[in-house]
Amino acid sequence: MPGYSGRKPLARKALCGYVTPQGRTWHNASRRLPRCYPMPKLTDAAVRRFIASATRREIPDSEARGLYLVVQPTGAKSFALRFRRPDGSSGKLTLGPYDPVEAEPSDSPVLGAPLTLAMARQLAASIARQRKRGDDVIEEYRAQKLSRRIAAQRAAANAFGAALVEFFRDHETKWGARPRRWSEDARVLGLSWPRGCDPAEVEPDIISGGLADRWSGKPLAAIDGDSIHLLVDDACRRGIPGLTRRNKGRSRARGRAIHAALSKFFRWCLRRRLVAVNPVGDGPGAPLARERVLTDSEVRWCWLACDRLMPPYGAVIRILLLTGARLSEVVGMRRDEISDDGATWTLPSERTKNHRPHVLALPPLARETLAGVPRVESAFVFTTSGRRPVTCFSSNKRELDRAMLAVARAERADATIKSWVLHDLRRTAATGMAEIGISPHVVEAVLNHVSGFRAGVAGVYNRAAYGPEKKAALERWAAHIHGLISGEQATVISIAGKTIR
Repeated sequence: MPGYSGRKPLARKALCGYVTPQGRTWHNASRRLPRCYPMPKLTDAAVRRFIASATRREIPDSEARGLYLVVQPTGAKSFALRFRRPDGSSGKLTLGPYDPVEAEPSDSPVLGAPLTLAMARQLAASIARQRKRGDDVIEEYRAQKLSRRIAAQRAAANAFGAALVEFFRDHETKWGARPRRWSEDARVLGLSWPRGCDPAEVEPDIISGGLADRWSGKPLAAIDGDSIHLLVDDACRRGIPGLTRRNKGRSRARGRAIHAALSKFFRWCLRRRLVAVNPVGDGPGAPLARERVLTDSEVRWCWLACDRLMPPYGAVIRILLLTGARLSEVVGMRRDEISDDGATWTLPSERTKNHRPHVLALPPLARETLAGVPRVESAFVFTTSGRRPVTCFSSNKRELDRAMLAVARAERADATIKSWVLHDLRRTAATGMAEIGISPHVVEAVLNHVSGFRAGVAGVYNRAAYGPEKKAALERWAAHIHGLISGEQATVISIAGKTIR
């Protein structure tokens, strides 16, 4: 036989010839008496020289029973083992890809890992010993593979990025509603959802360079207190990751924002048993309580300056001052929250901070202000686009400051105005109502506060709405503001037969 010598032919069996590394098969040319020659022992050199053909090829190893070298049409090589399972059915197990290293590795062979010829034989011998014990090797391998896949899925679910998305889909307040500022917290942590969407139904965008991008695959267990501290400190100094910072200096507010968002997230992780301990410790500390209250002169200047703002921003400022409501509550005012006669504003529980419905009787001055707002076909009262409430209050606040100073200096050339923010109007309304003689519990009812007279056990049992008292208080406060603007004496209001100025 050409290319082969020195071997005795075997008995007459199925034709199987000598396969050369180039893929040629030599066998006896006699068709009447085909003879089979034994397959030579595989060597590392032979395995390396085997080349791909048009079809998949399996070359058996004569030294390890059932072991095959598999050569794919792509040229990829691997080892496989064929054997009988305990139930008598045939089984096949892919041991791993061929590893053409020069030096034999010192570690033990592992199923599925790259293997040399010697390692494949060693693994085949180990599997043969398991089979002799009656083990179903294929079933055990499937169970191990499933276990590894489940472990990988759990590890992926416990990674920061995946857990963060699940947090915003699942997180609710103690009232069973989604937090009002959930989208702001999401942006701080590196996720962005479209405005007005339900995060449980919409996939978020990953903010480039944000925390969700940086820590996407980081295991939750690997995030410790030092990591949180460095992140918060870096946010104070250089800004929140992925977001444009508004000021160049150090800002404790940025650190508080990312610290508060992470604290909520890890508290949720702790409840879900995703972490054993909450790594978020103490943050930069709460800001100093603001005490700014506008004086009577500043209230008058603010009211008059609203005429110089682009509609409807001036009306928003005036309603803030007249009602003491929060900015988000006023800006989000909907037409269906106003009664048909325009005398009552009913805030639903999902729009209030304490998730309690809030009813305010609007005084005539507030109704007159709302009537002057340009009407746009929209569900919102204060809107320019018709699709959403007005925004951009930072730029309009700067315009308001300039207009106030111009009004003030028209009265007094040396007039100055200390810095203030829009939320100070709420404090100004509360302080002003108290100064004109309105009872503290009524002021708290107007502000929809659950504190002071309505805190703790008293708040649980005292469910009084103080409707008439709130109505009278807002009318007195509006009359006081009207008096400041016009210079006239405040209107006298009668409550339950009592005359009160």
